[in-house]
Amino acid sequence: MITLEDVQAAAERIQPYIHRTPVFTSHDLDRRLGKRLFFKAEHLQKTGSFKARGALNTALQLQDPKGLIAVSSGNHAQGVAYAAQVIGKPALIVMPEDSSRLKKESTRAYGAEVYDQGVTVENREQVMRELGQELGYAPIHPFDDLRVMAGQGTQALELLEQTPDLDAVLVAVGGGGLISGIATVVKTLRPEVEVIGVEPETANDAQQSLQVGTRIKLMTAPKTVADGVRTMVVGEHTFRVMQHHVDRIVTVPDSVTLEAQGLMMSRLKQVVEPTAGLAFGPLLMDYELPERVAVIVCGGNWMP
Repeated sequence: MITLEDVQAAAERIQPYIHRTPVFTSHDLDRRLGKRLFFKAEHLQKTGSFKARGALNTALQLQDPKGLIAVSSGNHAQGVAYAAQVIGKPALIVMPEDSSRLKKESTRAYGAEVYDQGVTVENREQVMRELGQELGYAPIHPFDDLRVMAGQGTQALELLEQTPDLDAVLVAVGGGGLISGIATVVKTLRPEVEVIGVEPETANDAQQSLQVGTRIKLMTAPKTVADGVRTMVVGEHTFRVMQHHVDRIVTVPDSVTLEAQGLMMSRLKQVVEPTAGLAFGPLLMDYELPERVAVIVCGGNWMP
């Protein structure tokens, strides 16, 4: 488990290297959906997503590593590449062959080497372990690391300062690093605020896991337009936090995710990726949601 103090220490540690991202509002969306909506713009973060926070918080605590290695579909890759740049070390990122070409190019642009030959969602962690041992590089897990989780939670410290009267926060869920960090902050400082996870209908392992009280692993890599949440099982550390602090998890079909992504771009005038649309999706469905809702806009690494 992580604590509020862990997140506060992370915020101080990474502050020189990240943006304090804004919160956007839209009178048109509020009127259309009958809510007061607050969009935490992590797509404007360094590297185009919140992942820079957790990667930096971890890298800055390592004792002179030879290099950094990570596995990622894209956003964590860029976060680790940027963190390696900050500490002046090389980085190797293991990415599935079918990962976004844009995200691979962006990862290389931050100075990292990308290894994707024969890599799939199913075998990527094994490939990373083998390469890491061969090179002697320090691994940074995309979600199941207390330092990563604390780093991701730093955006919630900002959010609660920027929007003090929230009723709920909607957060996309993959491995659980993002929602565990955010939920730790929210439930410590504002326990009355509901923390709601959002998964694709085809990748609801976290929802199933919370329902039965033990981690459920998907049989195959999920197929979804929300490529940032294609994990097959939530982490051990993240699951414990989710059990304590996440109120519920809802699911969204890909069609609604794409509708939500398009609506955010047309009304907020911001380029966001499908996984950001996933978090907004429940507001376009029949779920019972309170009046003042924050949406974590997790990333913007996408091109039409």
